[in-house]
Amino acid sequence: MNDILIVEDLPEAAAMLNEAVALAFPAGRVRCSQDLAQAGAAVAAQVPDLALVDLGLPDGDGTELIATLTLRHPRCTVVVSSITGEDSKLFAALQAGAQGYVLKEHPPAQLAAMLTGIAQGQPPLSPAIARRLLDHFRLRPATVISPLSARENEVLVLLARGLRLGEIATALGISRHTVGDHVKHIYEKLNIASRAEAALRAKSFGLV
Repeated sequence: MNDILIVEDLPEAAAMLNEAVALAFPAGRVRCSQDLAQAGAAVAAQVPDLALVDLGLPDGDGTELIATLTLRHPRCTVVVSSITGEDSKLFAALQAGAQGYVLKEHPPAQLAAMLTGIAQGQPPLSPAIARRLLDHFRLRPATVISPLSARENEVLVLLARGLRLGEIATALGISRHTVGDHVKHIYEKLNIASRAEAALRAKSFGLV
């Protein structure tokens, strides 16, 4: 990493990150920006190889910068450096394109060790963040794929919500007879025999 940009508004945190970067990339040039405006100007002057971006900046959300760098400068490795690992921040940053997420609670030497792994393709992740990601996918219930047609799924959702056949017909703009046929096919395909079972299946498919 020849050029590293640190985007951090707190002087103490910026100094700590600067020390970590110096340990990880002794020959690299380090630039610091205190907000999104300064960071934008720094990127315009020269696209960094690595950007360490705080999320809570004085003039906006660091996620905006992450998304911009990812879209316009895909060769730039973007890593979040934050004091929080709460889900809303973590997943928003990753969806924006962040390739790592480190907490500023670590000493510089530990942060440096995480950053040096980038060259070997290892995403820099604080242990707490790695555990959070694993827990998210481990604890997330699997959604079963519905074997029904799109129209049958619509009917199933309305059945699960307690609508009667006539009400379903009105809602979908079809005849009551057609709704009855759909319900029959739904029950046959899912091997069920009641509205209660239909509601449970709709939930398992992630439809309600």
